Amino acid sequence: MTVAAETRKAVREHPFVYDGLRAGIVNYTAAARFLDVGDTEAVGAALRRYAEDLSEYAPPDARGTVSMRSGVGETDDVEGLLAVGNRTFGIDGGEHTAIVATGEFDASALGAILARLRTAEIEVVAAAGAEGTATVVVERRAGPDAVRVVEGVL
Repeated sequence: MTVAAETRKAVREHPFVYDGLRAGIVNYTAAARFLDVGDTEAVGAALRRYAEDLSEYAPPDARGTVSMRSGVGETDDVEGLLAVGNRTFGIDGGEHTAIVATGEFDASALGAILARLRTAEIEVVAAAGAEGTATVVVERRAGPDAVRVVEGVL
């Protein structure tokens, strides 16, 4: 495999490097050291060429409304707010809060929401999304902060 191919493969394994390349904020030498796939200079040059081929970073084009629902917990109700695998979360007097976003966005907006919640150090208990809807479940006390974070994405 060529240095360029190996570098691109390594970047795909680390999405934050990919996003940084698209945003034009990567120090190529530091990224080459981090990826550790070969000679630092050659990998740095491959990163530079790869970055030139990528589309420019743009935040998600998302618009919507955000609501908060308290008293969320695991439930047997199949009509819950969120179902992931065999676990369903709904309003049942539980210890969590659900943040529900609806509007004009695709499922990739959930990725942006989760990334922003992570950087805000808000632990996500469960999450799901589809075109036009995203729901995250957080600890009750984190609810108001999570609402602000999700509103910031939308």
